[in-house]
Amino acid sequence: MTYKCGQCEKPIRSNVNAVGMQCENCGSKMFYKERPNVKKVIKGR
Repeated sequence: MTYKCGQCEKPIRSNVNAVGMQCENCGSKMFYKERPNVKKVIKGR
């Protein structure tokens, strides 16, 4: 799973077995989950 650092905005690959995550570049512990740009269409009733 890919995350983006909240401070330096570099992509981080998470390890499933790791308990805590920390950015290798700046040491930040705040991350944002990368989401694909997908357009959702909802039909009205």
